[in-house]
Amino acid sequence: MSDEFFGPPNNMFTKTQSYRDLLVWQKGIELAKLLYHMTAQLPADERFGLISQIRRAAVSVPSNIAEGQARRTTGEFIQFISHAEGSAAELDTQVHLAVELGLTTEAQTVACRDLIDEIRRMLNGLRRSLAVRS
Repeated sequence: MSDEFFGPPNNMFTKTQSYRDLLVWQKGIELAKLLYHMTAQLPADERFGLISQIRRAAVSVPSNIAEGQARRTTGEFIQFISHAEGSAAELDTQVHLAVELGLTTEAQTVACRDLIDEIRRMLNGLRRSLAVRS
């Protein structure tokens, strides 16, 4: 797998290639934290609606990356990357809907939406890179 998908090695002599080393996983964790903070600002009556949906999808992105990387075959990893891509698309839709419903503002979601877009591009690149290897 290309070095572009991995963060800095754990030390200068080895590079552990676990899901925690994947930049896209790290950004997925960052996105989940951002979205947890954003949804904390939404109205309490959305707790079992949009807040729950956004949080589940946000956790799903890095979780699917981790599960896929832990699988034994490249094909399985690709499948889980596709699940993460689906969750990222869900998030984009849910954040858009939160703005459209007036629950938050476009300005309050810029960082989240930018990170969602970046993660979607990274997942697409990772999936393509894995497909070439398989």
